[in-house]
Amino acid sequence: MTPRAAGLAVGALSVGTLLNPLNSSMIAVALLTLRDAFGLDVLTVTWVITAFYLASAAGQPLMGRLGDRFGPRRLFVFGMSVVVLTCVLTPFAPSFWLVCAGRVSLAIGTACAFPSAVALLHPITARSGLSSPRLLGRLQIANTAGAAIGPVIGGLLVTFLGWQAIFWINVPLALISLIGVRAFAPVDAPRPRQNLSRVLVDSDVPGVLAFTAALVSLLVFLLGITSSPPWALLGVAVVSAGLFVWRELAASQPFIDVRMLSRNRRLVLVYTGFALFNIVYYVVFFGLPQYLEEFGGYRADAVGLLMLPLASLNVLLTPLAARFIERRGIRPAFLIGGVWLVAAAALMATLATSVTPLVPLLITAMMGVPYCLVSIAMSQALYSSAARESAGVATGIFQTSRYIGAILSTTMLGIAFSDGTTPSSWLEVTVVATALGIVLLVLVSRWRPTSQKPVSRTE
Repeated sequence: MTPRAAGLAVGALSVGTLLNPLNSSMIAVALLTLRDAFGLDVLTVTWVITAFYLASAAGQPLMGRLGDRFGPRRLFVFGMSVVVLTCVLTPFAPSFWLVCAGRVSLAIGTACAFPSAVALLHPITARSGLSSPRLLGRLQIANTAGAAIGPVIGGLLVTFLGWQAIFWINVPLALISLIGVRAFAPVDAPRPRQNLSRVLVDSDVPGVLAFTAALVSLLVFLLGITSSPPWALLGVAVVSAGLFVWRELAASQPFIDVRMLSRNRRLVLVYTGFALFNIVYYVVFFGLPQYLEEFGGYRADAVGLLMLPLASLNVLLTPLAARFIERRGIRPAFLIGGVWLVAAAALMATLATSVTPLVPLLITAMMGVPYCLVSIAMSQALYSSAARESAGVATGIFQTSRYIGAILSTTMLGIAFSDGTTPSSWLEVTVVATALGIVLLVLVSRWRPTSQKPVSRTE
Protein backbone atom coordinates (compact mmCIF):
# COMPACT_ATOMS: atom_id res chain seq x y z
CA MET A 1 0.00 0.00 0.00
CA THR A 2 1.41 3.39 -1.00
CA PRO A 3 1.47 6.28 1.50
CA ARG A 4 -1.05 8.10 -0.71
CA ALA A 5 -3.49 5.19 -0.60
CA ALA A 6 -2.98 4.90 3.16
CA GLY A 7 -3.71 8.61 3.56
CA LEU A 8 -6.92 8.30 1.53
CA ALA A 9 -7.99 5.27 3.57
CA VAL A 10 -7.43 7.09 6.86
CA GLY A 11 -9.20 10.15 5.49
CA ALA A 12 -12.25 8.04 4.64
CA LEU A 13 -12.12 6.42 8.08
CA SER A 14 -11.86 9.84 9.72
CA VAL A 15 -15.01 11.06 7.97
CA GLY A 16 -16.88 8.05 9.33
CA THR A 17 -15.57 8.41 12.88
CA LEU A 18 -16.60 12.06 13.16
CA LEU A 19 -20.27 11.17 12.57
CA ASN A 20 -20.89 9.97 16.14
CA PRO A 21 -19.61 13.13 17.90
CA LEU A 22 -21.13 15.30 15.16
CA ASN A 23 -24.59 13.83 15.74
CA SER A 24 -24.24 13.95 19.50
CA SER A 25 -23.51 17.70 19.36
CA MET A 26 -25.75 18.87 16.48
CA ILE A 27 -28.88 17.80 18.35
CA ALA A 28 -28.15 20.29 21.15
CA VAL A 29 -29.46 23.18 19.04
CA ALA A 30 -32.46 21.28 17.61
CA LEU A 31 -34.35 20.50 20.84
CA LEU A 32 -36.59 23.56 20.80
CA THR A 33 -37.42 23.03 17.11
CA LEU A 34 -38.34 19.40 17.78
CA ARG A 35 -40.48 20.41 20.75
CA ASP A 36 -42.44 22.85 18.59
CA ALA A 37 -42.69 20.46 15.63
CA PHE A 38 -44.17 17.58 17.65
CA GLY A 39 -45.84 19.51 20.50
CA LEU A 40 -43.62 18.05 23.23
CA ASP A 41 -42.69 19.03 26.77
CA VAL A 42 -39.12 19.44 28.00
CA LEU A 43 -39.03 16.01 29.65
CA THR A 44 -40.13 14.15 26.55
CA VAL A 45 -37.84 15.86 24.05
CA THR A 46 -34.74 14.80 26.02
CA TRP A 47 -35.36 11.24 24.83
CA VAL A 48 -34.01 12.19 21.40
CA ILE A 49 -30.64 12.64 23.16
CA THR A 50 -31.03 9.83 25.67
CA ALA A 51 -31.93 7.27 22.99
CA PHE A 52 -28.75 8.08 21.06
CA TYR A 53 -26.53 7.75 24.12
CA LEU A 54 -28.19 4.59 25.39
CA ALA A 55 -27.56 2.92 22.04
CA SER A 56 -24.00 4.28 21.96
CA ALA A 57 -23.27 3.14 25.54
CA ALA A 58 -24.19 -0.43 24.68
CA GLY A 59 -23.12 -0.26 21.04
CA GLN A 60 -19.49 0.86 21.21
CA PRO A 61 -18.11 -2.16 23.16
CA LEU A 62 -20.41 -4.56 21.30
CA MET A 63 -19.43 -3.24 17.87
CA GLY A 64 -15.76 -3.60 18.80
CA ARG A 65 -16.35 -7.29 19.47
CA LEU A 66 -18.30 -7.78 16.25
CA GLY A 67 -15.47 -6.11 14.34
CA ASP A 68 -13.03 -8.63 15.78
CA ARG A 69 -15.45 -11.43 14.86
CA PHE A 70 -16.41 -10.44 11.31
CA GLY A 71 -13.66 -8.02 10.28
CA PRO A 72 -13.30 -4.27 10.88
CA ARG A 73 -13.58 -3.25 7.22
CA ARG A 74 -16.77 -5.25 6.80
CA LEU A 75 -18.26 -3.79 10.00
CA PHE A 76 -17.31 -0.23 9.02
CA VAL A 77 -19.03 -0.55 5.65
CA PHE A 78 -22.08 -2.06 7.35
CA GLY A 79 -22.22 0.84 9.83
CA MET A 80 -22.04 3.49 7.10
CA SER A 81 -24.79 1.67 5.17
CA VAL A 82 -26.99 1.79 8.28
CA VAL A 83 -26.30 5.52 8.61
CA VAL A 84 -27.27 6.22 4.99
CA LEU A 85 -30.51 4.23 5.18
CA THR A 86 -31.46 5.71 8.56
CA CYS A 87 -30.82 9.30 7.55
CA VAL A 88 -32.75 8.96 4.29
CA LEU A 89 -35.86 7.64 6.08
CA THR A 90 -35.95 9.36 9.51
CA PRO A 91 -36.71 12.90 8.24
CA PHE A 92 -40.07 11.56 7.02
CA ALA A 93 -40.98 10.04 10.41
CA PRO A 94 -44.58 10.97 11.33
CA SER A 95 -44.02 10.80 15.10
CA PHE A 96 -41.39 11.84 17.60
CA TRP A 97 -40.85 8.28 18.82
CA LEU A 98 -39.97 7.18 15.30
CA VAL A 99 -37.42 10.01 15.26
CA CYS A 100 -35.99 8.56 18.48
CA ALA A 101 -35.90 5.13 16.80
CA GLY A 102 -33.97 6.75 13.96
CA ARG A 103 -31.52 8.19 16.48
CA VAL A 104 -31.02 4.71 17.96
CA SER A 105 -30.29 3.30 14.50
CA LEU A 106 -27.96 6.23 13.79
CA ALA A 107 -26.08 5.57 17.05
CA ILE A 108 -25.63 1.91 16.16
CA GLY A 109 -24.37 2.75 12.68
CA THR A 110 -21.91 5.39 13.88
CA ALA A 111 -20.79 3.16 16.80
CA CYS A 112 -19.32 0.79 14.20
CA ALA A 113 -16.91 3.45 12.98
CA PHE A 114 -14.34 4.20 15.69
CA PRO A 115 -13.49 0.65 16.88
CA SER A 116 -13.33 -0.51 13.25
CA ALA A 117 -11.14 2.44 12.24
CA VAL A 118 -8.68 1.82 15.08
CA ALA A 119 -8.49 -1.88 14.17
CA LEU A 120 -7.87 -1.04 10.49
CA LEU A 121 -4.91 1.18 11.38
CA HIS A 122 -2.79 -1.89 12.12
CA PRO A 123 -2.86 -3.35 8.58
CA ILE A 124 -2.67 0.14 7.06
CA THR A 125 0.51 1.03 8.95
CA ALA A 126 2.01 -2.44 8.36
CA ARG A 127 1.53 -2.16 4.59
CA SER A 128 2.38 1.53 4.15
CA GLY A 129 5.18 2.02 6.68
CA LEU A 130 3.51 5.17 8.07
CA SER A 131 3.54 6.04 11.76
CA SER A 132 0.56 4.60 13.65
CA PRO A 133 0.51 7.41 16.32
CA ARG A 134 0.27 9.97 13.53
CA LEU A 135 -2.62 8.16 11.85
CA LEU A 136 -4.37 7.62 15.18
CA GLY A 137 -3.96 11.34 15.84
CA ARG A 138 -5.89 12.05 12.64
CA LEU A 139 -8.81 9.94 13.88
CA GLN A 140 -8.76 11.72 17.24
CA ILE A 141 -8.71 15.12 15.57
CA ALA A 142 -11.71 14.09 13.46
CA ASN A 143 -13.60 13.08 16.62
CA THR A 144 -12.80 16.36 18.33
CA ALA A 145 -13.61 18.39 15.22
CA GLY A 146 -16.99 16.63 14.90
CA ALA A 147 -17.96 17.74 18.39
CA ALA A 148 -16.58 21.24 17.81
CA ILE A 149 -18.43 22.04 14.60
CA GLY A 150 -21.65 20.21 15.51
CA PRO A 151 -23.49 23.11 17.18
CA VAL A 152 -22.53 25.55 14.41
CA ILE A 153 -23.54 23.22 11.57
CA GLY A 154 -26.64 22.09 13.45
CA GLY A 155 -27.70 25.66 14.14
CA LEU A 156 -27.43 26.66 10.48
CA LEU A 157 -29.21 23.53 9.24
CA VAL A 158 -32.08 23.80 11.74
CA THR A 159 -32.56 27.53 11.15
CA PHE A 160 -32.70 27.40 7.35
CA LEU A 161 -33.75 23.81 6.51
CA GLY A 162 -35.49 22.46 9.63
CA TRP A 163 -34.65 19.61 12.02
CA GLN A 164 -34.76 17.08 9.17
CA ALA A 165 -31.49 18.48 7.80
CA ILE A 166 -29.47 17.21 10.77
CA PHE A 167 -30.20 13.73 9.42
CA TRP A 168 -29.75 14.54 5.73
CA ILE A 169 -26.24 15.95 6.27
CA ASN A 170 -25.06 12.46 7.26
CA VAL A 171 -25.96 10.90 3.90
CA PRO A 172 -23.19 12.40 1.71
CA LEU A 173 -20.63 12.11 4.54
CA ALA A 174 -21.40 8.43 5.14
CA LEU A 175 -21.33 7.70 1.39
CA ILE A 176 -17.93 9.39 1.00
CA SER A 177 -16.60 7.36 3.92
CA LEU A 178 -18.12 4.10 2.69
CA ILE A 179 -16.80 4.49 -0.87
CA GLY A 180 -13.35 5.57 0.35
CA VAL A 181 -12.98 2.62 2.72
CA ARG A 182 -14.18 0.17 0.07
CA ALA A 183 -11.67 1.60 -2.40
CA PHE A 184 -8.55 2.09 -0.24
CA ALA A 185 -8.76 0.21 3.10
CA PRO A 186 -7.16 -3.26 3.31
CA VAL A 187 -9.51 -6.22 2.85
CA ASP A 188 -10.23 -8.16 6.05
CA ALA A 189 -8.25 -11.31 6.65
CA PRO A 190 -10.30 -14.53 6.26
CA ARG A 191 -12.18 -15.54 9.39
CA PRO A 192 -13.67 -18.92 10.29
CA ARG A 193 -17.42 -19.19 9.98
CA GLN A 194 -19.41 -19.37 13.22
CA ASN A 195 -23.06 -20.04 13.83
CA LEU A 196 -25.32 -17.30 15.13
CA SER A 197 -25.72 -18.81 18.60
CA ARG A 198 -21.94 -18.76 19.15
CA VAL A 199 -21.74 -15.12 18.06
CA LEU A 200 -24.59 -14.15 20.42
CA VAL A 201 -22.90 -15.90 23.34
CA ASP A 202 -19.54 -14.25 22.68
CA SER A 203 -21.22 -10.83 22.32
CA ASP A 204 -22.94 -11.20 25.74
CA VAL A 205 -26.30 -10.03 24.38
CA PRO A 206 -28.07 -10.92 27.69
CA GLY A 207 -25.65 -8.67 29.55
CA VAL A 208 -26.23 -5.82 27.10
CA LEU A 209 -30.02 -6.21 27.41
CA ALA A 210 -29.93 -6.31 31.23
CA PHE A 211 -27.66 -3.22 31.29
CA THR A 212 -29.99 -1.33 28.93
CA ALA A 213 -33.13 -2.39 30.84
CA ALA A 214 -31.66 -1.20 34.14
CA LEU A 215 -30.61 2.15 32.70
CA VAL A 216 -33.84 2.83 30.77
CA SER A 217 -36.15 1.92 33.67
CA LEU A 218 -34.09 4.07 36.06
CA LEU A 219 -34.22 7.05 33.67
CA VAL A 220 -37.98 6.77 33.14
CA PHE A 221 -38.43 6.60 36.93
CA LEU A 222 -36.29 9.72 37.43
CA LEU A 223 -38.13 11.64 34.70
CA GLY A 224 -41.46 10.98 36.44
CA ILE A 225 -40.26 11.63 39.97
CA THR A 226 -41.49 15.25 40.05
CA SER A 227 -45.14 14.33 39.33
CA SER A 228 -46.27 10.79 40.15
CA PRO A 229 -43.19 8.57 40.66
CA PRO A 230 -43.53 5.20 38.87
CA TRP A 231 -42.16 3.13 41.75
CA ALA A 232 -42.62 -0.12 39.84
CA LEU A 233 -39.96 1.02 37.39
CA LEU A 234 -37.52 1.55 40.24
CA GLY A 235 -38.08 -2.09 41.15
CA VAL A 236 -37.48 -3.10 37.52
CA ALA A 237 -34.23 -1.10 37.55
CA VAL A 238 -33.00 -2.81 40.73
CA VAL A 239 -33.91 -6.30 39.46
CA SER A 240 -32.34 -5.63 36.05
CA ALA A 241 -29.18 -4.33 37.71
CA GLY A 242 -29.02 -7.48 39.83
CA LEU A 243 -29.48 -9.69 36.76
CA PHE A 244 -26.81 -7.70 34.96
CA VAL A 245 -24.25 -8.24 37.73
CA TRP A 246 -25.14 -11.95 37.95
CA ARG A 247 -24.82 -12.35 34.20
CA GLU A 248 -21.48 -10.54 34.02
CA LEU A 249 -20.03 -12.69 36.80
CA ALA A 250 -21.13 -15.83 34.97
CA ALA A 251 -20.21 -14.81 31.40
CA SER A 252 -16.95 -16.04 29.90
CA GLN A 253 -16.68 -12.80 27.86
CA PRO A 254 -18.71 -10.22 29.82
CA PHE A 255 -19.98 -6.97 28.33
CA ILE A 256 -18.58 -5.19 31.42
CA ASP A 257 -16.00 -7.12 33.44
CA VAL A 258 -17.35 -6.77 36.99
CA ARG A 259 -14.55 -8.89 38.46
CA MET A 260 -11.91 -6.68 36.89
CA LEU A 261 -13.59 -3.61 38.41
CA SER A 262 -13.82 -5.15 41.87
CA ARG A 263 -10.07 -5.79 41.84
CA ASN A 264 -9.06 -2.32 40.68
CA ARG A 265 -10.33 0.56 42.82
CA ARG A 266 -8.18 3.11 41.00
CA LEU A 267 -9.95 2.19 37.79
CA VAL A 268 -13.37 2.49 39.46
CA LEU A 269 -12.37 5.99 40.60
CA VAL A 270 -11.50 6.90 36.99
CA TYR A 271 -14.85 5.62 35.69
CA THR A 272 -16.85 7.35 38.43
CA GLY A 273 -14.96 10.60 37.97
CA PHE A 274 -15.37 10.49 34.19
CA ALA A 275 -19.12 9.94 34.50
CA LEU A 276 -19.41 12.86 36.96
CA PHE A 277 -17.32 15.08 34.70
CA ASN A 278 -19.53 14.34 31.71
CA ILE A 279 -22.70 15.10 33.69
CA VAL A 280 -21.39 18.62 34.32
CA TYR A 281 -20.04 19.04 30.79
CA TYR A 282 -23.20 17.89 29.03
CA VAL A 283 -25.43 19.95 31.33
CA VAL A 284 -23.78 22.95 29.68
CA PHE A 285 -23.66 21.38 26.23
CA PHE A 286 -27.37 20.47 26.17
CA GLY A 287 -28.85 22.83 28.76
CA LEU A 288 -27.32 26.10 27.59
CA PRO A 289 -28.78 25.96 24.04
CA GLN A 290 -32.27 25.27 25.43
CA TYR A 291 -31.98 28.16 27.88
CA LEU A 292 -30.61 30.61 25.30
CA GLU A 293 -33.24 29.72 22.70
CA GLU A 294 -36.28 29.63 24.98
CA PHE A 295 -35.48 32.30 27.57
CA GLY A 296 -32.88 34.35 25.70
CA GLY A 297 -34.77 34.34 22.39
CA TYR A 298 -31.73 33.43 20.28
CA ARG A 299 -32.06 31.66 16.95
CA ALA A 300 -30.52 28.21 16.60
CA ASP A 301 -27.73 29.43 14.31
CA ALA A 302 -26.74 32.14 16.80
CA VAL A 303 -26.72 29.61 19.63
CA GLY A 304 -24.43 27.38 17.59
CA LEU A 305 -21.90 30.20 17.30
CA LEU A 306 -22.16 30.97 21.02
CA MET A 307 -21.39 27.32 21.78
CA LEU A 308 -18.33 27.19 19.51
CA PRO A 309 -15.68 28.16 22.13
CA LEU A 310 -16.59 25.16 24.28
CA ALA A 311 -15.33 22.62 21.78
CA SER A 312 -12.94 24.71 19.67
CA LEU A 313 -10.78 25.54 22.70
CA ASN A 314 -10.48 21.81 23.26
CA VAL A 315 -8.94 21.46 19.80
CA LEU A 316 -6.53 24.33 20.36
CA LEU A 317 -5.44 23.41 23.89
CA THR A 318 -5.12 19.63 23.50
CA PRO A 319 -1.38 19.70 22.54
CA LEU A 320 -0.60 22.03 25.47
CA ALA A 321 -2.57 19.89 27.91
CA ALA A 322 -0.84 16.71 26.72
CA ARG A 323 2.56 18.37 27.14
CA PHE A 324 1.65 19.59 30.64
CA ILE A 325 0.66 16.06 31.70
CA GLU A 326 3.86 14.62 30.27
CA ARG A 327 5.95 17.07 32.31
CA ARG A 328 3.97 17.42 35.52
CA GLY A 329 1.93 14.22 35.73
CA ILE A 330 -1.75 13.29 35.91
CA ARG A 331 -2.63 14.44 39.43
CA PRO A 332 -1.70 18.15 38.93
CA ALA A 333 -3.82 18.14 35.76
CA PHE A 334 -6.71 16.62 37.72
CA LEU A 335 -6.48 19.26 40.44
CA ILE A 336 -6.18 22.24 38.09
CA GLY A 337 -8.92 20.93 35.81
CA GLY A 338 -11.20 20.13 38.76
CA VAL A 339 -10.84 23.59 40.31
CA TRP A 340 -11.40 25.21 36.91
CA LEU A 341 -14.50 23.08 36.34
CA VAL A 342 -16.01 24.18 39.67
CA ALA A 343 -15.31 27.83 38.83
CA ALA A 344 -16.81 27.47 35.33
CA ALA A 345 -19.91 25.74 36.72
CA ALA A 346 -20.39 28.47 39.34
CA LEU A 347 -20.00 31.13 36.64
CA MET A 348 -23.07 29.71 34.91
CA ALA A 349 -25.18 31.50 37.56
CA THR A 350 -24.51 34.83 35.79
CA LEU A 351 -26.85 33.73 32.99
CA ALA A 352 -29.75 34.10 35.41
CA THR A 353 -29.21 37.87 35.32
CA SER A 354 -27.93 38.43 31.77
CA VAL A 355 -28.04 36.52 28.47
CA THR A 356 -26.13 39.08 26.43
CA PRO A 357 -23.73 37.33 24.00
CA LEU A 358 -20.61 38.04 26.04
CA VAL A 359 -21.86 36.00 29.02
CA PRO A 360 -22.50 32.65 27.22
CA LEU A 361 -19.29 33.13 25.22
CA LEU A 362 -17.34 33.52 28.47
CA ILE A 363 -19.01 30.47 30.01
CA THR A 364 -18.45 28.21 27.01
CA ALA A 365 -14.82 29.35 26.78
CA MET A 366 -14.32 28.66 30.50
CA MET A 367 -15.87 25.20 30.15
CA GLY A 368 -13.64 24.35 27.18
CA VAL A 369 -10.50 24.45 29.32
CA PRO A 370 -11.42 21.76 31.90
CA TYR A 371 -12.98 19.62 29.16
CA CYS A 372 -9.60 19.50 27.46
CA LEU A 373 -7.47 19.08 30.60
CA VAL A 374 -9.66 16.66 32.59
CA SER A 375 -10.58 14.43 29.65
CA ILE A 376 -6.92 13.93 28.65
CA ALA A 377 -5.93 13.34 32.29
CA MET A 378 -8.77 10.79 32.61
CA SER A 379 -7.53 8.96 29.51
CA GLN A 380 -3.98 8.86 30.90
CA ALA A 381 -5.27 7.71 34.30
CA LEU A 382 -7.23 4.96 32.56
CA TYR A 383 -4.16 3.53 30.86
CA SER A 384 -2.11 3.97 34.02
CA SER A 385 -4.71 2.12 36.13
CA ALA A 386 -5.77 -0.66 33.74
CA ALA A 387 -3.84 -3.89 33.39
CA ARG A 388 -2.25 -4.24 29.94
CA GLU A 389 -4.06 -7.53 29.23
CA SER A 390 -7.48 -5.90 29.89
CA ALA A 391 -6.82 -2.53 28.23
CA GLY A 392 -9.41 -3.12 25.49
CA VAL A 393 -12.18 -3.99 27.93
CA ALA A 394 -11.19 -1.09 30.19
CA THR A 395 -11.40 1.35 27.28
CA GLY A 396 -14.87 0.10 26.34
CA ILE A 397 -16.14 0.68 29.89
CA PHE A 398 -14.51 4.12 29.85
CA GLN A 399 -16.60 5.07 26.80
CA THR A 400 -19.70 3.68 28.51
CA SER A 401 -18.98 5.95 31.51
CA ARG A 402 -18.99 8.93 29.14
CA TYR A 403 -22.39 8.00 27.74
CA ILE A 404 -23.87 7.35 31.20
CA GLY A 405 -22.79 10.83 32.25
CA ALA A 406 -24.39 12.33 29.14
CA ILE A 407 -27.62 10.40 29.73
CA LEU A 408 -27.86 11.48 33.38
CA SER A 409 -27.24 15.10 32.40
CA THR A 410 -30.23 15.11 30.04
CA THR A 411 -32.34 13.50 32.76
CA MET A 412 -31.31 16.22 35.19
CA LEU A 413 -32.16 18.92 32.65
CA GLY A 414 -35.56 17.37 31.95
CA ILE A 415 -36.41 17.45 35.66
CA ALA A 416 -35.08 21.00 36.18
CA PHE A 417 -36.83 22.46 33.10
CA SER A 418 -40.11 20.55 33.58
CA ASP A 419 -41.86 23.70 34.86
CA GLY A 420 -40.25 26.01 32.32
CA THR A 421 -36.83 27.17 31.17
CA THR A 422 -36.46 30.17 33.47
CA PRO A 423 -33.67 31.91 35.41
CA SER A 424 -34.73 30.10 38.58
CA SER A 425 -34.58 26.67 36.91
CA TRP A 426 -31.21 27.60 35.41
CA LEU A 427 -29.96 28.47 38.89
CA GLU A 428 -31.05 25.03 40.08
CA VAL A 429 -29.02 23.47 37.28
CA THR A 430 -26.04 25.66 38.20
CA VAL A 431 -26.15 24.66 41.87
CA VAL A 432 -26.29 20.94 41.06
CA ALA A 433 -23.53 21.21 38.43
CA THR A 434 -21.28 23.10 40.85
CA ALA A 435 -21.91 20.55 43.61
CA LEU A 436 -21.08 17.68 41.24
CA GLY A 437 -17.92 19.53 40.21
CA ILE A 438 -16.87 19.74 43.87
CA VAL A 439 -17.53 15.99 44.32
CA LEU A 440 -15.40 15.33 41.24
CA LEU A 441 -12.59 17.49 42.62
CA VAL A 442 -12.61 15.52 45.89
CA LEU A 443 -12.55 12.22 43.97
CA VAL A 444 -9.66 13.10 41.66
CA SER A 445 -7.66 14.50 44.59
CA ARG A 446 -7.65 10.94 45.97
CA TRP A 447 -6.19 9.46 42.80
CA ARG A 448 -2.53 8.52 43.08
CA PRO A 449 -0.22 7.29 40.33
CA THR A 450 1.54 3.96 40.65
CA SER A 451 4.81 5.84 40.37
CA GLN A 452 5.70 9.43 41.08
CA LYS A 453 7.17 9.96 37.65
CA PRO A 454 5.08 11.88 35.09
CA VAL A 455 3.18 9.60 32.76
CA SER A 456 4.26 9.61 29.14
CA ARG A 457 1.84 9.62 26.27
CA THR A 458 2.31 5.91 25.73
CA GLU A 459 1.77 4.82 29.34
